[in-house]
Amino acid sequence: MENKKSENKTFPLPEKKKSKPSIKKWIKLVWIGFFAVVLGISALFFAVSQGFVGDMPDVKELENPDIYVASEIYSSDNVLLGKFEKEKTKPVTYKQLPPFLVYALQAKEDERFKEHSGIDLKSILRAIRFGGERGGGSTITQQLAKLLFTGNASQNKIERAFQKLKEWCVAVSLEKRYTKEEIVALYFNKMDFLFNAKGIEMASRVYFNKSTSQLTLPEAATFVAMLEAPRRNNPYRNPERAKTRRDVVLKQMLDTGYIDNATYEKAVATPVVVDFHEIKTVEEGYSAYYKFYLRKEIQQYLDSYEKETGKQLNLYKNGLKIYVTLDSRMQRYAEDAIKEHLTVLQKNFDGEMRRNPNRPYYNLSKSQINGLMMSAVKRTGRYKQLKAEGMPEDSIMMEFHQPTKMTRFTWQGEEEVEMSPWDSIRYHKQIAQAGLMSMEPATGDIKAWVGGINWQHFQYDHVKQGKRQVGSTFKPFVYATAIMHLGMTPCSTVSNAPYAKGSWYVKGGGGSVTIKEGIAKSLNPVAIRLAEMAGTENVIQLARDLGVTDPIDKSLPMALGTSDITIYEMLGAYSTFANFGNYTKPEMIWRIEDANGRVIKEVKPVVKEVMNEMYAYTMIDLMKGVAEFGTASGELRRRGIAANVEIAGKTGTTQKNSDGWFMGIVPKLATGVWVGWEDRATHFWSTGEGQGAKMGLPIWAIYMKKVFADKALNISMEDKFIKPANWTGSCSDLNNLRNGYGDDGGLQTIDELKNPVKEVPDKPVKKEDHSNEAINSSDDIDFNK
Repeated sequence: MENKKSENKTFPLPEKKKSKPSIKKWIKLVWIGFFAVVLGISALFFAVSQGFVGDMPDVKELENPDIYVASEIYSSDNVLLGKFEKEKTKPVTYKQLPPFLVYALQAKEDERFKEHSGIDLKSILRAIRFGGERGGGSTITQQLAKLLFTGNASQNKIERAFQKLKEWCVAVSLEKRYTKEEIVALYFNKMDFLFNAKGIEMASRVYFNKSTSQLTLPEAATFVAMLEAPRRNNPYRNPERAKTRRDVVLKQMLDTGYIDNATYEKAVATPVVVDFHEIKTVEEGYSAYYKFYLRKEIQQYLDSYEKETGKQLNLYKNGLKIYVTLDSRMQRYAEDAIKEHLTVLQKNFDGEMRRNPNRPYYNLSKSQINGLMMSAVKRTGRYKQLKAEGMPEDSIMMEFHQPTKMTRFTWQGEEEVEMSPWDSIRYHKQIAQAGLMSMEPATGDIKAWVGGINWQHFQYDHVKQGKRQVGSTFKPFVYATAIMHLGMTPCSTVSNAPYAKGSWYVKGGGGSVTIKEGIAKSLNPVAIRLAEMAGTENVIQLARDLGVTDPIDKSLPMALGTSDITIYEMLGAYSTFANFGNYTKPEMIWRIEDANGRVIKEVKPVVKEVMNEMYAYTMIDLMKGVAEFGTASGELRRRGIAANVEIAGKTGTTQKNSDGWFMGIVPKLATGVWVGWEDRATHFWSTGEGQGAKMGLPIWAIYMKKVFADKALNISMEDKFIKPANWTGSCSDLNNLRNGYGDDGGLQTIDELKNPVKEVPDKPVKKEDHSNEAINSSDDIDFNK
C-alpha cells in the first residue's frame, strides 16, 4: 500500500518562463500608435478648420475687394455724417509688381515658396532646431493667413499653438483657392505699412510718392524689410535702422542668386530717401468717437436680425443706410465749443505747469509716475507690436527712449517733431480732455456726441466708455430721494453745521439752510445729512431707476459723488427730471435700412416712469437755483447768458480738481460736459481754475449760445419748463402728495427733519467705518485732509 501511494504522489510542475513579446506584437503596437497619431492629428486639424476651437477667418474676404459698398450715416437733418468703409486701399495685380519686389520677398521670407503647398516642413524644423535664430518657419502663405486674423497673437503658449494650427489650416485653404502669383499679390495688398498705408500701392505713395510699378530695387527691399517690423524698420521714423535691414534683404537676394554683385553694391550704396505724404482718413477728428459707439450698437441689431431671418448683413460691404438722431449742426457747435474753451484752458494749464518740476503731475513720487507711464506704454500699439515680434522688455524700453520722427497734437494743428515715444506719451498726458453729450429729454434722442478731442491721438471715448468721479453732480439724486421719501420741499431746512461721526469730519458753515440753497451752493454737510436721513440704499435705488448701472459707493460719502459714472448715464438720469419723471433711454439710432430701402431695425424709445411729475419738477426748481444764484450763476453771466433764461443745472468738482463737470438742462435739451486729464494726478493746483464752473460750464455755455442762435433748431432762450397743473410754487405742494402715494408713508415732519442725526423710521442707516476719511466743505472732495 505504501508503494502504491508513493507511486501516485504528485510533484509541482516547474514554472513556465515568461515569453518576450514577439516581433509581430511590437509591429502591431507601432502601427496602432502610428494610426492613432495620424487620426489624432487629422481630427485636430479638422476641428481647427471647422472652427470648433475658435473662429476662423473667411478666405473669401480676399476676393473682389472692390465690390464692398460702404454703409452711410445720415443725421436727423439729413446730412451725410460719415461712412463705415473698409480701409482705403488700391489693390494691385501680380503683373503690376516689379519683379525684384517679388524676388526680395521670396529671398527674405520664403526661399521654397514655389515648391511647397502652404507649409514648409524644412523651415519649421530649422526654426525649431535653432530657436528661430536662422529664420522663422512661416511661409508667405502662412503670413497671409496670419493677416486674416484680427489682433496680435496671444502671449499664452497654448493659445499661440492653436493660433499656429489655424494659420496652417488657412494657408492650405489659400493654396487650394489661389495661384502662387495671386497669393503674393494678396499678401502685398493686405499688409499694413502704417500711416494709413494699407497695401503696397498706398505704401508706395505714402513713403516714396510713386506707384508700385515705379519702385526701385532699394525701395522694394525697404518695403520687404518693413514686413518683419513695420515700426522699427520704418524708413520715415527710423531711416538708419531701415537702411540696415534693407541691406540685409539685398544681401539675401545676392546669396540666393536673384541679383548679381554689381547690382548689390550699387543698391546698398543708395541712401534711403523718403518722400513722405501721409493719407488722412475719415476716422480722425471728432466723428470717430460716436462712430466707435455707433458701430457696436449697429452690430448688435445686425446679429439679432441674422438670428431672426437667417440673413447676414455686413456693415462694411452691404451698403446699409443708418439714420441717427444726431443733428449735424448741434454736433458741429459742440465740437467748436470744446475746441474754443480747451484752447484757452490748455494755455492756462501749460502756464501753471512751467512751475511744476514733475509736470504734469502733483503729489506723486517718481515710482508712482513711472508706474503710470509704464501702464500707458503697455497700452500702445507700438509696445504690443514689439512684444508680438518677440523683442525683450529691456530692448523695447530702449526703443521707447530712442528719438524718432512723429506728429504730436496741439490745438493749433498737428506738429511734426523728433522725440522719443516715451516723451510723446508724457507730453500727451498734459493735454486736457473733454466729453460732451446732448439729448432731448422728451424723446431720448441724442443730438450731439463728442467723446474726445482727436481720435488719432486719443482713442478713448469719454461719453460712454470713460467713467470718471462725478463729484457734486451726484447730489441731485440725494435731494430727489429726500423729496420722494421724506416729503421735503424747496423750503425745507437742514443744518449746514460741521458734520462729525467718529473721526470722520465734514466742514460746514453753520446754521440751517433751505435745501434749495443747499443744492444751489453745493453745501456738503446738507447733502451728507440728507443721504443719512433718506438712507443710502434709497439713494442708490433711485440712481438705478434713473438708469445708472455703474458701481456706486455704498458708504455715506457717496452723497458727494465718490463714484465713477459715464456722461451717458448721468445725462440720461438728469433728463428724467425734465421729462416729468419719466426715464427715457438715450438713443442714437433711429432706423437702419438695407441697400434696397427695406427697414432692418427701427428703434423705439424705452421709457420708464420713475417719479411723480411733481417730484420731477421740484428737482428742476431746485437746480434752477444753481444757475440763478448758485455755483453756476457767475460764470453763466460772464458767458453772456442772462439770469432770466430757465436753466436747471449742477456743477461738479472732484478730489484735487481732477474732474470738472457741468450738467445743464433747458426745457427742450439736456447737455452734460466733463473736462479733465488722462491721469487724475494731472490737474490744476487751484480750485479757482479747476472747478466744474471753470472747466466744464464754459463749454456748455458756448455750445448753448450757438444752439440758441440757430433759430432752425427751435430751441430758444425764452423756453420755459412746463409746471405740473397743481404746482403753485408754495412749499406745501409736495406735502399734499403724501395722501396719494402710499410708498411714501411713515414720513417725518419738517420739524423732525431738523435733527440731522435722527434716522427715518423703518429706513435704518447703514453704519460705515469712516475713521480714515474726511471731506472738504466745498464742491471739491478730498479724503486726505
